[in-house]
Amino acid sequence: MAKLAFKRVLLKVSGEVLMGSQPFGIDLATVERVAGEVAETLQTGVQLSLVIGGGNIFRGMAQAAKGMDRVSADHMGILATVMNALAMQGALQGKGIDARVLSAIAMPTVCETYSRAKAVHHLEAGRVVICAAGTGLPFFTTDTGAALRAAEMGCDALFKGTSVDGVYSADPKKDASAERFDRITFNEILARDLRIMDPAAIALARDNGIPVIVFSIRAPGAVLQVLNGSGKFTIVTRD
Repeated sequence: MAKLAFKRVLLKVSGEVLMGSQPFGIDLATVERVAGEVAETLQTGVQLSLVIGGGNIFRGMAQAAKGMDRVSADHMGILATVMNALAMQGALQGKGIDARVLSAIAMPTVCETYSRAKAVHHLEAGRVVICAAGTGLPFFTTDTGAALRAAEMGCDALFKGTSVDGVYSADPKKDASAERFDRITFNEILARDLRIMDPAAIALARDNGIPVIVFSIRAPGAVLQVLNGSGKFTIVTRD
């Protein structure tokens, strides 16, 4: 596939990826590897922002969350994304990359509060923007937060780095006969109920014309390969 012509990209990384081989928590070696890929991608001149899920930390708190109401549990997950964002910021700064965490929930002693103007300013200054705390609201996933931020910041694409190398008709880990797609539309995703992202995120990306590229971020060098149009990925578009 030809090189993908994107100038501003939002990279969504699932929190589970940062566990590495651990059952939960942050695997610093994995964080360092992803940070290295971000640094390589910046050298192409692309403006890059990140959204990181919180599943790696929240999984470890799952027992504590049992019996808790949904709003409180979601707030715990939101705080987990801030922890991941700070870990990524530290890894990037260790590589000489200027990175800023912008949180949807104000916590000024920890990081900056998100605003579109501030995020765009940092991107245009060559900094990596790490959007934390999702939308700041319960009942919305970090996928929705990623699609929202990509739309607000005028991103050309949303890269979704997961544990699988694209979109399948079923979970390839459970169904060996699952069909893999190189290209698929947002409407097909919704019609087939393929759970690559929640419906709200899909609708946001579709309505704002932001292509979603799904790939496995566990593969070394995957981010740069996707940007160059190589490697394995699925591109989701309106048409």
